[in-house]
Amino acid sequence: MNRWVEAARPRTLPLAVSSILLGNFLAFAQGSFHWAIAILAVLTTLALQILSNFANDLGDFNNGIDTQDRKVALRAVQTGKISQAEMQLAVRITAIISFILGICLLAVGLQNASIQTWIGFLGLGLACIAAAIAYTVGKRPYGYMGLGDLSVFLFFGLTGTIGTYFLHTHVFELATLLPASGCGLLSVAVLNLNNLRDLENDRKSGKNSIPVRIGKTFGFYYQKALLFVGVICFAIYPLFQSLPVHKNQNLVLFLGYYPIILMIRELNEKMTPAEIDPYLKKTALRTLLLILVFGFTQVFLSR
Repeated sequence: MNRWVEAARPRTLPLAVSSILLGNFLAFAQGSFHWAIAILAVLTTLALQILSNFANDLGDFNNGIDTQDRKVALRAVQTGKISQAEMQLAVRITAIISFILGICLLAVGLQNASIQTWIGFLGLGLACIAAAIAYTVGKRPYGYMGLGDLSVFLFFGLTGTIGTYFLHTHVFELATLLPASGCGLLSVAVLNLNNLRDLENDRKSGKNSIPVRIGKTFGFYYQKALLFVGVICFAIYPLFQSLPVHKNQNLVLFLGYYPIILMIRELNEKMTPAEIDPYLKKTALRTLLLILVFGFTQVFLSR
């Protein structure tokens, strides 16, 4: 059982649910919140993330990315803990579970919605499943072409946040693009750190991630920009939100900003893969902390 827990990569799961929590908080602040939608949205997203992790494990091995040169964050199929056949079955089962949970979520969240809305969300859900698998699986995985960053921004930022918000409220509010974008950028920052850690191995294996394309030095500049702009998106949201802003809201939000700002100072191009690796977890957890602090301000300091 431990081998499957390891392959599911638990440390990636807090980041996966960050955008869902963000959408829930925004909806709660507007007085439109349903526990069933919140819980099903979290479960669906966790299933999709585990599906992505399983598919990534399998795809990187099949495509020769996970070689003996990889020394940090070894994968289950690479080390032989899980066979290719077992992982292929796990990908199929997890995809089915994700689909079933997604249908349950839509059944609850779109009870009185139009058929067009149903079709739109169903297509979005299928796109999420396809994106989770196609990142590294197939003849032309988009993750190997440097498109992973865009995918993470769309699905871990905009789709997760705005989609969840809409399922609760059945309205689209333009201002929610700001926190949704902030969450997406911080999620991309985690992926970019992963790619910076694996830069040399990816370069040798032909995986053209953003750091492979622009180099390690500019990869770290890109990392700092993602963190900075992500924080700015949250910081300026109170200027555009429809609810009144409490005088202490920005002061409380600074508790969420500060740990991320510290990382902007700490990260540098001289870091080794082993030194970079802990920052994946740090970035994911600090992003989640910011979401929780932001949620507190929305629920208790925006009325």
